[in-house]
Amino acid sequence: MNVPGFLLLGILSSSFVTGLAIFFLKEEHHRLRTWLNLLGAGVKLILVAALLWGIHQGQTFAFAIEFLPGIPFTLGADANSVLFVTLSSVLWFCTTLYAVGYLEHTPHRSRFFGFFSFCVTATTGIALSANLITFLTFYELLTVTTYPLIVHRGTKEALRGGKIYLTYTLVGGAILLLAVVWLHSLVGPVFFRERGAIQALVASHRGELQVIFLLFILGLGVKAAIVPLHGWLPKAMVAPAPVSALLHAVAVVKAGAFGIVRIVFDVYGVETAATLGVLRPLAIAAGITVVYGSVRALFQDELKKRLAYSTVSQVSYIVLGTAVLGPVATIGGLVHLVHQGIMKITLFFCAGNYAETLGTHRVSEMNGVGRRMPLTTMAFTVAALGMIGVPPLAGYVSKWYLQKGAIQAAEEWVALVLGASSLLNAAYFLPILYRAWFNAPPDHWPAEHRFGTWETHWMLLLPPLVTVGLIIYAGVFAESSFSPLAWAKLIAAREYAP
Repeated sequence: MNVPGFLLLGILSSSFVTGLAIFFLKEEHHRLRTWLNLLGAGVKLILVAALLWGIHQGQTFAFAIEFLPGIPFTLGADANSVLFVTLSSVLWFCTTLYAVGYLEHTPHRSRFFGFFSFCVTATTGIALSANLITFLTFYELLTVTTYPLIVHRGTKEALRGGKIYLTYTLVGGAILLLAVVWLHSLVGPVFFRERGAIQALVASHRGELQVIFLLFILGLGVKAAIVPLHGWLPKAMVAPAPVSALLHAVAVVKAGAFGIVRIVFDVYGVETAATLGVLRPLAIAAGITVVYGSVRALFQDELKKRLAYSTVSQVSYIVLGTAVLGPVATIGGLVHLVHQGIMKITLFFCAGNYAETLGTHRVSEMNGVGRRMPLTTMAFTVAALGMIGVPPLAGYVSKWYLQKGAIQAAEEWVALVLGASSLLNAAYFLPILYRAWFNAPPDHWPAEHRFGTWETHWMLLLPPLVTVGLIIYAGVFAESSFSPLAWAKLIAAREYAP
């Protein structure tokens, strides 16, 4: 095996080895567990940075073994995978720091962080998979490793939420398996390629390819929370705040959206998908989800549920950008993969801070919270304004390219959907901000904890301050060479190359 192959395995195994080590630690080994968590997350960041540098130098990264006869296990680093693995590694370091502070005095921490690290491994594997079989393997591992995190608290509500999550995702996984096996029977192992890998089948298997595409979208649409496959997501909000951040910004819903990007761009190819007539139905499903999630968010008093329905809406921006034919919409969808992640993880970090510090879980309990926790509320405010699409923040960049791409593709209805969604975003975020900054605080918070001179534990405060900086950077410096937008433009240019 060459050195580039070892690097991919190193990125994958850095979190896996960390998880194995943590499982064997006793609960009282708090300091060692913390250092192992941060070391594993830090090593992954360094290795991903080395991957980016190698790609910049023109290196090719690949690893392959035969999983079973005729079924290869392959890893690789193309433009799509690098975008996702970089997002995952950066946000996972922040989430690890946050989770250590959040769970400091809770039981079963070794079990939690063991599965937490395995979940990192599965998401990294999804990002680095170079063919459908490898992708499917890690995609199902993500389901298995995330379930213990959702039910971590062991309450009746947590177990019910976990059961609903498992039911949805296992059914979705079975449908995805059927799609992979069916396509494999037609063409053999399917490797991800720019502009698609199955163009030769269109003339002879048109009907089958349309049905297989539908199966792919149904299987992946569960984790991507496309309506009506989204029902598990609000129920999973019983999980601890780090898990909620994990589900919405980095792992599960993002894995589903990333999978749809892979199928459209790197399995079918946009030209083939357009020829088969499957993109318009996908765009309509995404458009319905965008509006539905925003409307449902309006009526949620529980803060995490409001954010959950916001995720249902916002993740479908990625699907919508993928389904609207044209490079500009593609740029908007791909860059929103990153922008939604950094904005949504900030919001969930802040929601966790309110819950842990003040015992505040509902929007109706947030009067004057900005005076008690100004830095946390500042981060929440910036992230919420970014979600609405206020310039010059990250969300504005995504929506600008999506709107422009829809108009260029003569899909004016998509522009109307995006405009309606932004108005609805404002309708369910601005009342929170008004309450937080302008209403008088209560005499007593539901369950307040003091942390010396800090407004909350520093390990809970630092991560949202870091991610809110990323939101500002991704918007203000969107046109720089080191921005998510620059990478999205590179991918779109390759997918639509003449």
